Amino acid sequence: MANNILKGKRGIIFGALNEKSIAWKVAELAHAEGAEFVLTNAPIAMRMGEINELAKKTNSQVIPADATSDEDIENLIDQSMEILGGKIDFILHSIGMSPNVRKGKHYTDLNYKFYSQSLDISATSLHKILSTSMRKDAISEWGSVIALTYIAAQRIFPDYNDMADAKSLLESISRSFGYHYGIKNKVRINTISQSPTATTAGEGIKGFNEFVSFSDKMSPLGNASAEACAEYCISMFSDYTRYVTMQNLFHDGGFSSTGVTQEVIDKFTEE
Repeated sequence: MANNILKGKRGIIFGALNEKSIAWKVAELAHAEGAEFVLTNAPIAMRMGEINELAKKTNSQVIPADATSDEDIENLIDQSMEILGGKIDFILHSIGMSPNVRKGKHYTDLNYKFYSQSLDISATSLHKILSTSMRKDAISEWGSVIALTYIAAQRIFPDYNDMADAKSLLESISRSFGYHYGIKNKVRINTISQSPTATTAGEGIKGFNEFVSFSDKMSPLGNASAEACAEYCISMFSDYTRYVTMQNLFHDGGFSSTGVTQEVIDKFTEE
């Protein structure tokens, strides 16, 4: 049941592609909680997805933007403030893509042009969004920015490939900008490290389904769903979490703190 905890707040949600997207779930719940926002994705992703359907459902407008383009980000920030009638209170960065993963390149034999694209799309885009927002004074005091990440930034998961490097950079940018933006305007910036989730991007990773099963067995509470992640994001956009910043927040059913579970041990116990 909605409690209107985002009533009067304005936002920008990056990355909604289809109903599997965490960003899609965040948009639905943000709308239910009283927020107004614009939706954005890269033009090519918009042609592949169903974002206009989400816009109708949430009474929001769509602004196409390539998050790696300085010009597109400038236009997005300006248009968002004009459409919403003021400064932005929250931003969701739910962007990630690796050409090396898509092309099946092994981590030890990467295409470095693709590697640069992975970092630019998945991490440097956050820096560009925050830098542009700061220059334009676009985010309200006590505003909240959330970027979605994964524990492969801290631990090796072989098939996560160069996305692990991108997520490491994403988390570093969040901490660094969290410091500078916090001092300047009390803007809080955090990353949420989600359980493996069956999104369009996640399912493109080799061995994904097997790993989802393993992760579920390694998590005392089980894997966190996309819907549960959306609820966590909404709480982080609200005023109830205004002193949380520069954190990487694990939303993974306890996976990140578990060495091994009895269920996993039992799988390797000889009969």
